[in-house]
Amino acid sequence: MSMVLLQPKQVGESANYKFDFISRLSVGETITTQSVMATVWSGTDPDPAAIISGSATASGTIVTQKVTGGVAGTIYKLVCQVTTSASQTLQLVGYLPTLANPV
Repeated sequence: MSMVLLQPKQVGESANYKFDFISRLSVGETITTQSVMATVWSGTDPDPAAIISGSATASGTIVTQKVTGGVAGTIYKLVCQVTTSASQTLQLVGYLPTLANPV
């Protein structure tokens, strides 16, 4: 599983995160389905899936997922999985630190 760098977000923010599969796809191969799943890597959140807002979308080689809320001090593991026109199932993983809102 390949990794991507995700910028931290504050609890009060909703932000789009991008997963680029360009280096994993062959010439002419396209993304046919996409999804992003959230789990807790470090910290405590009884419902980590709640940070996923709506469905992931794909445009070319990039999958975009909106993320919202979360628990301050928690690091989430986001796994983006795609199926391709060549019947591959590929994953990229990113670790998302969630920060407290500024005072």
